[in-house]
Amino acid sequence: MRNLLMFIIRYYFVILFIFLESLSLILVVRNNNFQKARFVTYFQSTAGYIYNKIDILTEYLYLQKANQKLAAENTELKNILRRMYRSDEVFFYGEHDTVYRQHYFYTSARIINNSINKQHNFLTLNKGTVIGIKPEMAVISSDGIVGVVKGVSNRFATVISLLNTDLKISGKFKKNNYYGSLFWDGMDYRKVLFREIPYHVDISLGDTVITSGFSTIFPGGILIGTVCDYEVKGGNFYEITVELTTDFKNLDYVSVVSNLQRQEQLELEQSFDND
Repeated sequence: MRNLLMFIIRYYFVILFIFLESLSLILVVRNNNFQKARFVTYFQSTAGYIYNKIDILTEYLYLQKANQKLAAENTELKNILRRMYRSDEVFFYGEHDTVYRQHYFYTSARIINNSINKQHNFLTLNKGTVIGIKPEMAVISSDGIVGVVKGVSNRFATVISLLNTDLKISGKFKKNNYYGSLFWDGMDYRKVLFREIPYHVDISLGDTVITSGFSTIFPGGILIGTVCDYEVKGGNFYEITVELTTDFKNLDYVSVVSNLQRQEQLELEQSFDND
């Protein structure tokens, strides 16, 4: 305290000068529209410069993580090169799934709009019918499922997000194949609910949940998330909370999935329904 008082006494005139200059500047800015506009413009320009530098620094700090993820994805792609087909005309590559006996085609697209803070969230992709994207195609990321294509124009597509209370996904446990229905309850953007699993099924925290393959939209075996909580509700079934592997706040590029056998399957199932 004594040192502080000595400092103030020693530099009293300098401190008083700075205070009066600051007060004068504030009064000039507040009472003159021209100076006020110049000050606001300068302040915004300076703030923008600082934010840009912070953004560049942040991107640099995350480069190692991004490179590790790219390296892992490249390794995975190399492992499936022998069953990959690429066409520059349709921008799709195909994969025949021998496990689930369905034939899928994939194309990459970039998310140009995304929301996560509503009850009915949607995404917008930068590709549309020009490259073959149609409604009711699955959308997935390198980390898991994202949603289902809802509407399409020539160059854009809207996607109903998994974070939409109207969307339900058929999923199952990877370890034992028990399946149920997954949906978002509108609460936490990192978690969904998993229901219709009988209470006698063996469940543990950390169990992996994947797509069941029963839908004509999503291929089977696509990662959804892991069990983070569960309890018995209604006496006979679990209500399970699944933590998503897809981070919807960190989405950039996704893959749009087309099932070439979808129409044939739907027509066959519809014929049985009519009978």
